[in-house]
Amino acid sequence: MKQLIIEAIKSALLEQPNKAPMLNESKQYNAPISEEMRYHISNKIQIHKNIFRPGSKSHIELIHEARILWKQGIIELQAEDKILFETTDLGRFGIYEGEIVPLDLPMLNEEGDNILTEAEYQGRKVQLGKPMQGDIKKFKVYVKNDKGKVIKVNFGFGGKSAKGKRMVIKDKNPKRRAAFRARHNCENPGPRTKARYWSCKKW
Repeated sequence: MKQLIIEAIKSALLEQPNKAPMLNESKQYNAPISEEMRYHISNKIQIHKNIFRPGSKSHIELIHEARILWKQGIIELQAEDKILFETTDLGRFGIYEGEIVPLDLPMLNEEGDNILTEAEYQGRKVQLGKPMQGDIKKFKVYVKNDKGKVIKVNFGFGGKSAKGKRMVIKDKNPKRRAAFRARHNCENPGPRTKARYWSCKKW
């Protein structure tokens, strides 16, 4: 009886429809398909659930590439991915206040709000939860601590502390990304007031 149940479960799993993008082998594409896109196709990862940090450059670029490939028939989108691309402008860009911005991509801060909030730090207004170019380190971000005080968190290899040396974040390389996240225990990155939390967010 136990064996029959196991076989039934296996059969049900095998019959589940693939929701990930699929490569249309009958189409020819002049430009190369990125390593990141091939990774998602081969590992059956949906585009809207891609491995990159939401709002990051890699996250936006993958969605943009997916729209181009889908429109040209190079990949076939399934389930939620297909609905999103058919009913929204996800993967397209527009101009807002003179800047090119991705369309239909929610801009979230680390507080979980839909709009970046402002606060005061050392007499000047700053945006909370928005990493930016740093001074002491490669990046900096302003957050509120448990007492409600706005603090600056410096993180990443760079800035004055690097003494002229530089290091490139290779988050587009799935193996490098996985190794970094494992090394820094990014499944449990700790509080937002610490550098490790934000370093993990970049990866």
